[in-house]
Amino acid sequence: MTRFGLVSGGALLLVAGVAAWVVAAEPQDIPQGLTFLGAPVTAEQVGLGQDLYAANCAACHGVNLEGEPDWKRRKDNGRMPAPPHDASGHTWHHADRQLFTITKFGVNAVVPGYESDMPGFEGVLSDDEIKAVLAFIKSTWPERARDFQAEVTANDEGGS
Repeated sequence: MTRFGLVSGGALLLVAGVAAWVVAAEPQDIPQGLTFLGAPVTAEQVGLGQDLYAANCAACHGVNLEGEPDWKRRKDNGRMPAPPHDASGHTWHHADRQLFTITKFGVNAVVPGYESDMPGFEGVLSDDEIKAVLAFIKSTWPERARDFQAEVTANDEGGS
């Protein structure tokens, strides 16, 4: 292969890679009727939430929301691994207000005395940024999980 062929082939791969990254970074379609704490979720929120999730959450909860391996079994330190936030996990079993509280203050704010590797993000993310991350996560769930979680949120005392 000629030097020109190598350079043009490399440039083509670079362009294809950038195009794939741009497509992946665009916000996905928002499921109809998706809300967080009673407010409609926007495409802008989901896009921001996707970026914030990648920067602040993906290292533990997985790039694809898949959680840590063997997430149902305690680690050697006695703490639980980071659970998935996709439909295979249990995030969608919790009301919006509880998810917000856990994200802002840590698990201990909801389950006093519980030791977790999950930090609270108060002082790291604003309330609107936390809502955006959770809106992004919710936007990835299948309809059945979203419907269940909406019912849990509606029944939550003090919820929206």
